[in-house]
Amino acid sequence: MQSNDARLLLHAVVPTFAVGVIAVAVSAVVAGAAGAIGAVVGTALVMLVMGVGLVVLQKTAKNLPQLFQMMGLLLYTTQILFVLLFLLAFKDTTLFDTKAFAFTLLGATLVWIAAQTRGHMKAKILYVDPHSAESKKAETAGSPT
Repeated sequence: MQSNDARLLLHAVVPTFAVGVIAVAVSAVVAGAAGAIGAVVGTALVMLVMGVGLVVLQKTAKNLPQLFQMMGLLLYTTQILFVLLFLLAFKDTTLFDTKAFAFTLLGATLVWIAAQTRGHMKAKILYVDPHSAESKKAETAGSPT
């Protein structure tokens, strides 16, 4: 993983974790231990799904840049389906408070997306490789026309 990728992941994980800690505290006060467990599960699910998605997308961008957009769409669809399967599997659970889980899942997802967007906007990533432009100029300057 490149330093830009690791930095982007860190910029998304830290605020999401902070919101998760706040959600656990609020859920513990409002819904007790079951609410706290629901908030922990919601935060962990968001961090797992979004983190794995970001890593997969960055590896795809590095190795197969021509598939980047298609992989992004496939990845987001897969993330939604994974969360849907999780929700279906635990819809009638008594292991944790489902309302605390749902609100934490929603809040943590929105914070992750906002933090990731902010990270992309603030990143100083070159979109054009300046070395390739210089080598093309050198090639065309040296060839007779």
